[in-house]
Amino acid sequence: MTAPRPAGRLDCVPATTTGGADDRQPTFTTRTPRIVAARRLHRRRDRDATRRFLAEGPQAVREALAVPGLVREMFATAAGRTRHTDLAVAAASAGIDVSTVDDAALTALAETVNPQGVVAVCDHLDVTLGGALRRRPALAAVLVEIRDPGNAGTVLRTAAGAGAGAVVFAGAAVDPYNGKCVRASAGSLFHVDVVRHGDPAHVVSELRAAGLRVLATTGHGDTDLDDLADSGALAAPTAWLFGTEAHGLPAELADRADARVRVPLYGRAESLNLAAAAAVCLYTSARAQRAGRPTR
Repeated sequence: MTAPRPAGRLDCVPATTTGGADDRQPTFTTRTPRIVAARRLHRRRDRDATRRFLAEGPQAVREALAVPGLVREMFATAAGRTRHTDLAVAAASAGIDVSTVDDAALTALAETVNPQGVVAVCDHLDVTLGGALRRRPALAAVLVEIRDPGNAGTVLRTAAGAGAGAVVFAGAAVDPYNGKCVRASAGSLFHVDVVRHGDPAHVVSELRAAGLRVLATTGHGDTDLDDLADSGALAAPTAWLFGTEAHGLPAELADRADARVRVPLYGRAESLNLAAAAAVCLYTSARAQRAGRPTR
């Protein structure tokens, strides 16, 4: 899944050493070529060109390190190395370069207001749609044209928590390696098959051909989620289609689904937001599949 690690280290611009790090190791600055190269990964075109991205913060880096061969190098401030010794040890034991950076360099690599002292450069890990379906997922989520990275990352996290085998970013959806999306996934990006596909209609056809029942979520659906669960239908392999909060799913795509499902509202809320609706649908399916009988 990952390319061989490059031999040797790139040149660096040394600065003063920082307490808590190996005194023989230079502290990287914003001018260090490796920092300059890593900063370019904030841009999608550079992520796509290099097939690499940044994982920021100890949670994301820890989960990335759990995937063999995924992390290419790691940057940490002296304080970050001290605070997250386990990450430095895990990286070193895997033969991954751990470079000390000054605060300005870490701030340049991070996208949060208060970065947590550690950033990793990782390889892309998405798989083809065919590759994901060959693993025969019982539950999948398809994010159709969802462009908000926070929403997309939250749905990805929810899908992984519900036991989904695949999450598909379909059409003009946000890049799953967008920094905000990676952070919102809280490490779940590294534990579920992520697929990027430009044609949502083709995704639906392939899901159905693989034996999954395709369900479209819409506030005006003709099928109630509770009725669907009570019928036992959700115990079967299922793929859920989720559209944007503003516009929902395109009508022509919803019509391709096996059913158009609405989440019941028992109170006076107008609707649920995308992340909440996705959580209700995915966990209702997960419960039905785990029980092997209708959800009551």
